Amino acid sequence: MEDNLFDKTFRDSEGNIVIAQPPNLPLIVGITTTVLKLIIPSGNLHTGLDAIAFGSLFTWAWQELFEGVNYFRRSLGLLGLIGLIALRF
Repeated sequence: MEDNLFDKTFRDSEGNIVIAQPPNLPLIVGITTTVLKLIIPSGNLHTGLDAIAFGSLFTWAWQELFEGVNYFRRSLGLLGLIGLIALRF
């Protein structure tokens, strides 16, 4: 099979088109703690949830950036990292 830009962007090593996939543990933890942050408005628990949410989502984005199955997933990780850092400042 000839590797062209479309294949490198959207296909994995087995030739399957991969745009979305089941969430991994860091993404599940990040989304869950983000939702819990919205329920708990302030205090020490909110601060702890914020740290866990940021760390989990950062880990997910980092893994996608460096271990993503195709260029699309890697660019999703890069956009995730940029978004997380931008929202912190």
